[in-house]
Amino acid sequence: MSKMASINPRIIDGLYCEALVLADEVRGAFDLSGRIEQTGSEEDLARVALSCEALRATTRMMHAVAWLLNHRAYFMGELSEFQLRRHGRLAADVPSPDPHRLTLLPHAIRELIEATERFHARLMRLDREWRQRDAHAPSAVAALRERLERRVNG
Repeated sequence: MSKMASINPRIIDGLYCEALVLADEVRGAFDLSGRIEQTGSEEDLARVALSCEALRATTRMMHAVAWLLNHRAYFMGELSEFQLRRHGRLAADVPSPDPHRLTLLPHAIRELIEATERFHARLMRLDREWRQRDAHAPSAVAALRERLERRVNG
């Protein structure tokens, strides 16, 4: 049986630094300024692939950074656990890269896209395990009812 992941400020800060570095690499790799003029019309499919995968990788990283910022705000006391659980969910529906389009991209770009996928998957696992941590704990309403019953009956 695997131990559930714990999320603490040190882990979040480390992941946040890693996310910023990875997001900067994505920005640099997909910076299209000047590239489009250098390619010929026969490379239209490659340019479309680059644009689509750039958008997917960038979106994936921005969701990751937002999730990490929410957790940092929680640890700094700027968000309650209720607010974090309600509004701090990591987007799970970020589309995966198109395998056909990936074949049109340089190896280094494909590796970077895979790195963003692995990073996002790590955060998804942390988010899922953190949310399941107290899944069996009574809700706030159930806990209040229990306290009222104890007072009335006790």
